[in-house]
Amino acid sequence: MLEQACHRASMPGFFMEELNMKLIKWMVFAGVMAMSINVLAEGGGDRTFERAFSANAKAMEQYAANQGKAPPVVRDYAYGMKLDVVKIVSVVKPQPACSVVPTAMTYEDSQGQLNTLKYSVAGVCRNSGG
Repeated sequence: MLEQACHRASMPGFFMEELNMKLIKWMVFAGVMAMSINVLAEGGGDRTFERAFSANAKAMEQYAANQGKAPPVVRDYAYGMKLDVVKIVSVVKPQPACSVVPTAMTYEDSQGQLNTLKYSVAGVCRNSGG
């Protein structure tokens, strides 16, 4: 009889432990899902830039044709590169992210040629307090 009473008294503790384990599992699951959504959102930035860059490239080809010039040559920026910028024609808007993001600028040099330069900038971070 005493054993049964002790066993019944320990049952609520067992259920509380099981409930706590389930709660912890759900909290871990929710945390993992939140982090994975963040990763997916950041990975989408490259695709967004490529779409914006592609649209800009088509617009710059049309601009070049209207101006009677050759389409711009696309180059990646390298540190220390000498630039001959006379007129900025177009800039691809940087993505809103709290990280370094790609962008591009199309410009006209002193010889009248169009050039497109791909480079990286600090993203427009909504949490920067500005």
